[in-house]
Amino acid sequence: MFMILVIVVSISTLYFVIPAVSDAAEEPKTFLTHTGLAIQTTGDIIDPIGYTGELLEFDPESYLRDFDYGTVSELEDGTILREFTITARDDQVMEVSPGVFYNVWTFNGTVPGPTIRATEGDLVRVHFSNEGSKSHTMHFHGIHKAEMDGVFENVGPGGKFIYEFFAEPVGLHLYHCHVHPVEEHIAHGLYGAYIVDPKEGRAQADELVFVLNGLDTDFDGENNFYGANTVPFYYQHHPVEISTNELIRAYVVNILEFDPVNNFHLHGTLFHHYPAGTDTVPAGFNDMLTMSQGEREILEFEYKYPGLYMFHAHNTEFSEKGWVGSFLAKDTNKNISDEI
Repeated sequence: MFMILVIVVSISTLYFVIPAVSDAAEEPKTFLTHTGLAIQTTGDIIDPIGYTGELLEFDPESYLRDFDYGTVSELEDGTILREFTITARDDQVMEVSPGVFYNVWTFNGTVPGPTIRATEGDLVRVHFSNEGSKSHTMHFHGIHKAEMDGVFENVGPGGKFIYEFFAEPVGLHLYHCHVHPVEEHIAHGLYGAYIVDPKEGRAQADELVFVLNGLDTDFDGENNFYGANTVPFYYQHHPVEISTNELIRAYVVNILEFDPVNNFHLHGTLFHHYPAGTDTVPAGFNDMLTMSQGEREILEFEYKYPGLYMFHAHNTEFSEKGWVGSFLAKDTNKNISDEI
């Protein structure tokens, strides 16, 4: 009996020790990412060079102030028609962080999709094509007929559909794919902002779009990265340049999947906020805002003093995993009181 125990212990020792020794001795492999960064790892290299999809290049700097007003024409009755062409794909790959590649599903090749913009009362016509391998749709938040809701009219691979509705109500809305499982389609990136301007317009401002999102890169139902406009830490490394004493209007959309709430905290000043932008009277004056998934807010603020000011999620986990950025406020009207 004693000899049997000795043999068992010896085999167990070899089982646990030998693999550890071999792991420790394994040489790290080096490979070059698509951004030119050299990465070392002892694990398997999953490089999308051999992936059948197309590598996606996305610029959060351009997206920030890019609004798609569509192709504009006037109908016989005087109604303004805005036509948009939107294509869905699910085969693209994006380097979301150095050495981290993710299969993004896109509207017009970006995550988020284009910011669609119209004026109250315009007729919006969206020519939708599905070039993906799965069924997709476009569900717009707002007022429209049931057959334009993008829920029951799944568009299969290679399919097309025309969404048509009047732009209403005034405000900040969103659109996203509504094919089940919806969380999968949203988590991969099929969403974007939809703005309906009032006929009389809004006050002149430097306008910015922030779509708050996350990335579950290991598919365990929890986000590994967080961001504003997808790329973690982007606006921390590339501060958003603005001017002092100028009205800033931020269109903030929370489409974060897997986490119940998200938030937006602004340093150095406070903002007036308009829930969904559907009212002209602000709901409050604050520097902190919390939103559940699908909620939107229009924020209006100014910076009195020049400098570098942070904006981020006040949930520490989110900010430390990428949802953090900075505004670089440049002086436009310096005066003596600024020195006090």
